[in-house]
Amino acid sequence: MHKEEQLRFLLDQGLVAIVRVKEPSELVCLAEALEAGGVRVIEFTMTTPNALDAIRELARTSGDRILLGAGTVLDPETGRAALLAGAQFLVAPNFNPAVIKLARRYGKIVIPGAFTPTEILSAWEWGADLVKVFPATALGPQYLKDVLAPLPQIRLLPTGGVNLGNLEEFLAAGASAVAVGGNLVDARLVRERNWTGLTENARRFTEAVRRAREINR
Repeated sequence: MHKEEQLRFLLDQGLVAIVRVKEPSELVCLAEALEAGGVRVIEFTMTTPNALDAIRELARTSGDRILLGAGTVLDPETGRAALLAGAQFLVAPNFNPAVIKLARRYGKIVIPGAFTPTEILSAWEWGADLVKVFPATALGPQYLKDVLAPLPQIRLLPTGGVNLGNLEEFLAAGASAVAVGGNLVDARLVRERNWTGLTENARRFTEAVRRAREINR
């Protein structure tokens, strides 16, 4: 898929799973479990040892079914390495224009992090495809609604604190999609290698997104 097709795919899915684990050997099985539950957009954080190896392997085996991203991309050097490994989008917790410039050079989706309206608008004007509102934990859905009132053109991706209890509220407030880490990729399930349990958790989240969008349609 080209970038515009990939972006449409991400927005249609409405859910980005954030994978942050200590053992890189778990990443492939983990991704397969998430996919089995309907999650097809997965971000692997660069804080995981050998995350590039996992991206490379999954790009080879599942790149036609899963949209793979690299997270915690703090600089263009890391971003380029991730793209060469097979990542199809880059995510950062912060706003670094150099990372946006790199992604645009290679025609890839880029999602920088921002917190204030000024940061959010700056990231969008630099060419972000979505802006990651991080951390969204304390701000809540109302903050997104407040920001989008004067800035309705910006696609926001709340990250941090999104769960089954508030997911619908975030989408109703105008989020273009939501990103979920530990509430979806449960650390206990991963530690126990309970891939069936992880698949069920993924299924609950994908179903919640579907229901929320039907309600807010």
